[in-house]
Amino acid sequence: MKISVELTLTPLQDDFEPPIINFITKLRNSGLRVLENPLSTQVYGPYDAVMAIVAQEIKVAFENTDKVLLYMKIVKSDRSDYEPHF
Repeated sequence: MKISVELTLTPLQDDFEPPIINFITKLRNSGLRVLENPLSTQVYGPYDAVMAIVAQEIKVAFENTDKVLLYMKIVKSDRSDYEPHF
């Protein structure tokens, strides 16, 4: 089963960029399809692979950042080729 996951990591600190950069870099290096925009990062692929990598990287981000918020949306399908028609 393929899934699409949208993630927004928000460190609650003044120096917020390094944890975000580290999180996205690790997702990029995972071998999964990763797309980014200014507000979120999307990860696409097989359920087991995506969830294992996302869970691992969320844990690392939480361990390395004192106060952090993460928004996550999961869609049961690969939406990586979605293009708006408006």
